[in-house]
This record gives sequence, C-alpha cells and structure tokens, in this order.
Amino acid sequence: MVPQQFGPAHLVVTLTGILEIAGAIGLLIPATARLAAIGLTLLLIAMFPANIRAARKGIDIAGRKPAKLAVRTPLQIVFILATLVAGGFIW
Repeated sequence: MVPQQFGPAHLVVTLTGILEIAGAIGLLIPATARLAAIGLTLLLIAMFPANIRAARKGIDIAGRKPAKLAVRTPLQIVFILATLVAGGFIW
C-alpha cells in the first residue's frame, strides 16, 4: 500500500504506527493534547490518499480487503473530528 518512492514499506508502516501511538498518548496529556491533535490530524490527512489508492486498486491489507470509499471517507472525517475534539479545538 506504500508507494515505492517513500522507501521500504515496512519502515514507513512502522513509523506511522509509532506516530499514531505517540499521538494517542499525547492526547491524554493536557500539556501536549493540542499539539498531538494537530499532528494526528495532519497524519490522517497525509495517509488518506493511501486509503483511496487501496480502495480503488483493491489492495489487501493483512489479507483483508480495504473498506470501500463510501465507508472509509466518512470514517476518516469522524477520526479527524475526534482528534480535534480531544485536542480542544472544537466543542
């Protein structure tokens, strides 16, 4: 799912996973919640084209078909809104 120009796929997947975990932990710490929310929001936006590519090309992810765009797009919006809520930007 990771385009070749980004380097070894396993390293990119590992790095983004670490960033997601770090962001989730950051959301739990009041002093870092806003920065973590910004980082996670940017990460979600940056990774969304890969989700579109996987859905369009039917690329398996760990042996499973990716979610259809009609499901994935609203879900991505929910995830972005959730990070912004957790960071105190909205509501």
